[in-house]
Amino acid sequence: MFRYLFIIILLVLITSRLKAQERTSLTGRPVDAVNVFLGTSGDHGQLSPAASSPFNMMSIGPQTKPHIHTGYDYYAKVFEGFTHTRIEGVGCTGSGGNILVKPILGEDLTTELYKKQDYAYPGFYSVSFENGIKAEMAVDTNFGIHKYEFPNEESSLFIDLSYAFADRFVAEKHTIHANVITGYIDTKTTCDVGVYRIYYALEIRNVSELKPSGDYGLIAVRENKQKPMEVRVGFSSVDEDYALKKIENSFIRLETLKEHTTTNWNQLLSRVEVKGEKDREDFFYSLLYRGLQSPYLISETDGAYRAIDGSRQTSDFPVYNGWAIWDNYREQLPMLSLLYQDTFASIAKSIANLYPYGKQSWATMHEPSPTVRTEHAIVVLLDAYNKGYAVNFEAIKEALITEVEQLDYSAPDKALESSYDTWAMSEILKITGDTSLSKDHALKALKYKSYWNTDFADLSKDDVDKMQARGLYQGTIWQYRWFVPFDVDGLKTLIGGEDLFLKQLDQFFADYNYNHANQPDLQVPGLYNATKQPWKSQKLFRNIMLDTMVQTYFNNNSKGVDPYIGKIYNNRPKAYLRTMDDDAGTMSSWFVLRSIGLSPANIGDPIYYLTAPIFKSVKINMGDSKILNIEVKHYNKDHFYIQTVYFNGKKLERNWLTQKELTQGGQLLIETGPKPNKSFGIHNQWISNLKE
Repeated sequence: MFRYLFIIILLVLITSRLKAQERTSLTGRPVDAVNVFLGTSGDHGQLSPAASSPFNMMSIGPQTKPHIHTGYDYYAKVFEGFTHTRIEGVGCTGSGGNILVKPILGEDLTTELYKKQDYAYPGFYSVSFENGIKAEMAVDTNFGIHKYEFPNEESSLFIDLSYAFADRFVAEKHTIHANVITGYIDTKTTCDVGVYRIYYALEIRNVSELKPSGDYGLIAVRENKQKPMEVRVGFSSVDEDYALKKIENSFIRLETLKEHTTTNWNQLLSRVEVKGEKDREDFFYSLLYRGLQSPYLISETDGAYRAIDGSRQTSDFPVYNGWAIWDNYREQLPMLSLLYQDTFASIAKSIANLYPYGKQSWATMHEPSPTVRTEHAIVVLLDAYNKGYAVNFEAIKEALITEVEQLDYSAPDKALESSYDTWAMSEILKITGDTSLSKDHALKALKYKSYWNTDFADLSKDDVDKMQARGLYQGTIWQYRWFVPFDVDGLKTLIGGEDLFLKQLDQFFADYNYNHANQPDLQVPGLYNATKQPWKSQKLFRNIMLDTMVQTYFNNNSKGVDPYIGKIYNNRPKAYLRTMDDDAGTMSSWFVLRSIGLSPANIGDPIYYLTAPIFKSVKINMGDSKILNIEVKHYNKDHFYIQTVYFNGKKLERNWLTQKELTQGGQLLIETGPKPNKSFGIHNQWISNLKE
């Protein structure tokens, strides 16, 4: 009898599970595919599972001991508490870590929080500890809720207003009104360069008393031992009043908040619909999620915001901050410019808006949010303009010229990077009608050739494969020598023609000189697209995304020290190569774009090279009822060589499309095969318009 009953129950459970799986397959949401624990262990991404919402400075997440740059490590067991800010995937031991909240037993600050299990998805994080304490948290834009459940005994919350990553706390000022704490906190930002200020309001519920603890700490004692404690947090870059307004809605609950934010995430992720192998779909959305964390919306609904000189201003567009442009101008910002045009329009205006208030290469002393650096902003602005975004160059022209005049040429890599910005300036001056000045800057940009001949032409020297030789920042002579994205045709001539260019490019990859753990040579796998052998880029892109690669460089070694053989990208806590920071969505966005078949040719020109998508189909909602459908003809998950391309029914001989063509929507049909079609894409190659 019991045996039959057990079988019946088992069948019911199996049937229910199958129905649930069927519902998921029919109505599955992109947000459900996101693995927020990807890249959260060691120096393999520097990412966090914190509760976050799109482009939001506030992210409430766990602080473990030990931890990576975002305050957490997946395999760590001991928790210090929970903090409210972080920039995902940046170096210099990270940025943020403001306002630590630690649940404690009694009033014992040494209460051990030993992880039993944690769980998270976009917008929500929870963890249970061995001592019976459980924590949950969810956020929306600059608003968040924590909830803490305790055993039925005396318990409290410890709040440390001076907590920050890497001891970067500068100053704070706060006031207590009953159970509400308001104030501001000043903190050094990434690499200790500059200071950001956050205004906040904390409302603590189910509290009987707020006691001071040390210079900057408070203990909130639980009142009703049968009920959980709750912390409601509001942030603002403007003042305390705006922060207080964030917590005025006393009726919203944590469950409602997390459902709301999850819905917002799903709407944003759903802009791109990919169909293919489930593991690839899951990985795609997990990486796309990482590309939508920053920059941060810092203006209020009425347009009020703080500029980078600390002054209070009002804007008629949403203002963003929290920059890592030296890193993500290459991939994340181009990805946003194509897939999230509404957001990018304001991001571009926000970058231009840095100049009237004293933009610097790194952070200022009055940042309205955690930030990193802004080199190559001029290239991003040119890129935005050439893609159809509104940029008022006349209003900031003098500031742009001043920035270009102060560029650094003191090291080989800086000389090439400064030449790139100078080229962008020449193009901007052409747009504004300053023809003569434009020519002067174009000629100055072309002087990269003398720097290149001095340091990058001779590959017989014994330091060409040594990390940071000759004062290079984060790369080798081999890696930086290709950094002339604005004049690839000129670079070919310098090297001795396309045949020698290809020979040296082949040698670069054959000798494992390519380093995907950092940005300096990130554009090099795509260079074959500008030659008569574009199929080699198609193979490299697929290998880097999904196959085994040999990597001999990391950010803490020279060639030959413990090489890595395996996949570069993995959907797991140790997701990337060691020392491969995601750098504010850079490395994630590199994967996202190429996985759907597109690769930026040169930031500053509205051109995307074509490669084989890793999916059977991709559907992109470009807005205004414009849909771009990308389909792979004769799809085979292991085929990556392009045979033919049809765009809106017409056969395409070139291997690139423009921003305008893509954003107008239509049908892009890419036929792939197991062997390269060596006649596709070798004619009418796109080249930059820089001339002697």
